[in-house]
Amino acid sequence: MAGSAALMSDATDMLGDAMVYGVSLYALSRGDRWKAGAAVFKGVLILILGISILVNLAIKLRTGVPPSSTMMLVFGGIALVANLICLSLLWRFRRQDVNMASTFECSRNDVISNLGVLVAAGAVAALASPWPDMMIGGIMAAIILRSAFRVLRDALPQLYTNKTSIG
Repeated sequence: MAGSAALMSDATDMLGDAMVYGVSLYALSRGDRWKAGAAVFKGVLILILGISILVNLAIKLRTGVPPSSTMMLVFGGIALVANLICLSLLWRFRRQDVNMASTFECSRNDVISNLGVLVAAGAVAALASPWPDMMIGGIMAAIILRSAFRVLRDALPQLYTNKTSIG
């Protein structure tokens, strides 16, 4: 509704994280193979989300309509508060295992994305231009794609190492 690439990137990422948290909770009491499998799932999901953000950006580039900075500020602010709470809850578990490390990475990305949405909203309001939104959306896509590759890089070897350990 806001017409924002940055806010859409943030919302898409948060939808993926909701699914990721469910998988992470399921894998918590399982063996190492389950945890590695959960992390691979997260990596693939993050990769798909990053690609979908790039597609959304391409569509926004064609239209060039400035988004609603007010909606971006409201929803970006609400999301930031929620994600800071999640990040603080996950902080002590961030190095527990590959599953929790990847979950923490997703939450950290959410906070960065929320801050990006707020910066984009301020710049869109000040400049009356869609370009700050598209730039922040592109940066967010790059961060999300980087995380996907990092999660997959860490999780795939563990998945193959733990082939016999079903959990």
